[in-house]
Amino acid sequence: MIAYASRTGTKRNLAALRDAGWRLMVSARGVLRTEGFPYALDNGAWTAFNRGEPFDVPAFEKAVKLLGQGADFIILPDIVMGGVPSFEMSIAWLRKLRRRVALRGTRFLIAVQDGMETIARRITRWLGPKVGIFVGGSTEWKLATMAKWARIAHRRSAVCHVGRVNTARRIRFCEAAGVDSFDGSSASRFAVTLRPLELARRQIDLEGYLTRLAA
Repeated sequence: MIAYASRTGTKRNLAALRDAGWRLMVSARGVLRTEGFPYALDNGAWTAFNRGEPFDVPAFEKAVKLLGQGADFIILPDIVMGGVPSFEMSIAWLRKLRRRVALRGTRFLIAVQDGMETIARRITRWLGPKVGIFVGGSTEWKLATMAKWARIAHRRSAVCHVGRVNTARRIRFCEAAGVDSFDGSSASRFAVTLRPLELARRQIDLEGYLTRLAA
């Protein structure tokens, strides 16, 4: 699995992340620098939600203009805990962004969250190699449904990414669910926490390699 850490400017933490082969998740509401890492672009909705603010369209547009073209993927704007209206918002932005010449070939992710399993068929119709799934929502819902979303994505040759993965246990959950990548903030804030997270990721990669050899 590909691992992304929330963008940080701390040199020690950046060095540790670079040595471990992690990538950065750059938020539209944060400092718009990649620090020379491969990166993905987060829409900033979670930050706005935690601050009790509306979605910051100008900040997102600025981030897309500066960093969208080189991103591994862009998480489409969503409404945290917003259900169907969140999906409709994401699709409106998808239509808008993929018309832009500068973003041709860019991958976009639709955020799914609590309650959206009821519209899985609607979501599925939009998926493909350049439109994947970002699994957000509450921790309980995420753990219970991520395997389903990974299967849905892979049937359409799409990727499945899981947000807010900050423990070795959750990394193992992601692997068991078959997701392609995850992100978290723990490794960015505390370099000491990177080691157990990376050990879990490497152990999983090794086990997968040995399984493939035995097949």
